[in-house]
Amino acid sequence: MTPGGAGVATQHLDPTDPTAVPADALAGYLRARATEFLRALRTYRETGGGTAAGTEESTDAALALRRSARRISGTLHTFRPLLDADWSESLRPELAWLSGTLGREHAYAARLDRLVTALNRLSGATTFPTQSAAGNRSTSTRSAAGPAAGTRSTATPATDSRSAPAPAVGSRSAGAERVGDGGPPAHGGPPARAKPRVGEKPRVGEKPRVGEKPRVGEEPGTAGPGTRPTATPDRGNLTVGAAKAGALLDRQLTLARTRAHSAALQALGSSRFHAVADNVAVLASEVPLTPTAATADLRPLAAAAHDRLRDAVTGLPLLTAGHPYNAEALIHGLSPDTAPHPQDAPWHQVRLLLRLHRYALEVRHGDAVPPDLRLLAACEALNRHRDASEAASAAASAARTPRIAPATAYALGVLHADQRHEVEAARFAFQQSWQKEAVSTP
Repeated sequence: MTPGGAGVATQHLDPTDPTAVPADALAGYLRARATEFLRALRTYRETGGGTAAGTEESTDAALALRRSARRISGTLHTFRPLLDADWSESLRPELAWLSGTLGREHAYAARLDRLVTALNRLSGATTFPTQSAAGNRSTSTRSAAGPAAGTRSTATPATDSRSAPAPAVGSRSAGAERVGDGGPPAHGGPPARAKPRVGEKPRVGEKPRVGEKPRVGEEPGTAGPGTRPTATPDRGNLTVGAAKAGALLDRQLTLARTRAHSAALQALGSSRFHAVADNVAVLASEVPLTPTAATADLRPLAAAAHDRLRDAVTGLPLLTAGHPYNAEALIHGLSPDTAPHPQDAPWHQVRLLLRLHRYALEVRHGDAVPPDLRLLAACEALNRHRDASEAASAAASAARTPRIAPATAYALGVLHADQRHEVEAARFAFQQSWQKEAVSTP
């Protein structure tokens, strides 16, 4: 079956068939989408979308522009035999160019948010510590464990405070009052040993006094069961590596987003875009159908779109994808090739064909498209697959940055593997939704 319905025999409309869909439904759908395009364009211009400081309304209008352009382009592709060939072949690639240009900025922003969220989850931190906070970690740990050496005690007797010895290591808290921290005895011997308070644990390496019972589950010379172990240097290095990886991704993707925003502004002010807008304005009033479209039925072309989707899904490794944790998405993960992952291309193609199938259903049923939960779940899974695949590619690209620290490269490698696992999970979700119930045939 050739793309766009080429080679599909045009079925004539049967007046006695109540389920037949005339070409008027196609014309009405294209006019409605063209009207949405022009309305979004007017909103975009009124909200200052042509300037560098666009508002949230202009961003929504740009997304509406992209959504309308995508639907018009997909419909022209599916129902090409019923439309003027020269007109549709000239407009369809221009709409695809516009949709891709407008969607690039949003894609970079969503990718950065996805990667930073994953880094926070993988590092076990809500937010990454700043450089100053990382440098003060040891100071805050010492202050939480006890007062620093040389800190005056609030319980020092009325003696010369300058001759008072340093407090013992392992005090209860930074603000806790030191017990028995008196000055040296008059004969110059060692300082008197402090008596622990009632319920106080003995110090590390110190045996309990006569008549004093150690706490339950606590051995003399140990820290006890309630004491949390301090962070190891390796864990701290990994956290710092994740923070640096997040900063690197932020720089790269923010720069890419800024360039995409500038490209979108230039595209929307170019003569090429104005030509596209003029063609869409003509489409809003008149759809150039072929002479044979008046007696044609839309169902065969819509069914051909579904057949192409079904054939593409048949070529997917659904049997492997149906086994969770199969690690198939990690194959060739260490390949030095910077091209997109080759095993993702068939899944991306199915996503595009599924979108064309949805648009064909919208043309057939108009605003009364029957709800198909399985179809929605399949679309959502393939969107997740696309997002995770592109995020993994961004992490791999950042890891190839020259002269980055080993901890940063390691964090980016863990992030890449995490996103490839997300790719695998999306494939599993698609397999589950597709196998439970077939997508409704037009």
